[in-house]
Amino acid sequence: VQLVESGGGLVQPGGSLRLSCTASGFPFSSYAMRWHRQAPGKERELVASISSVGDSTAYADSVKGRFTISRDNAKNMVYLQMSGLKPEDTAVYYCSAFISSSRYWGQGIQVTVSS
Repeated sequence: VQLVESGGGLVQPGGSLRLSCTASGFPFSSYAMRWHRQAPGKERELVASISSVGDSTAYADSVKGRFTISRDNAKNMVYLQMSGLKPEDTAVYYCSAFISSSRYWGQGIQVTVSS
C-alpha cells in the first residue's frame, strides 16, 4: 500500500488549494478514503471522508462548507479542494485508507495559510 500526497504549499488567507493523494498497492475503488491534518502541538484530526464509490462524504465542522473531498477511481486518486483558507487550517495534511484492520497513511504534506 502506498499513498502519496501532493499539492500543498503556502497560500494567503482566503485563498484556495487542492490536495491530491495517489494510491497504489490495493484495490482503490473498494475502499473509503480519508483526509486528516495535524497542526503543530495538536493531535491529528479527521478532516473529511469519502465512500468507496464517492456517493457519500463527511466533513469536520471546522471545514464544512469550505472543503470538498472527491475521488477518481479510474486514476486511483482522492482530492481535497480547500477554499476560504484560514490561518488555523495550517497543518500537515495526510490521506489514509483502512485496509485489513490497519490504517495506512501517506507521508503528509504541509499546508501553510499566512499573509
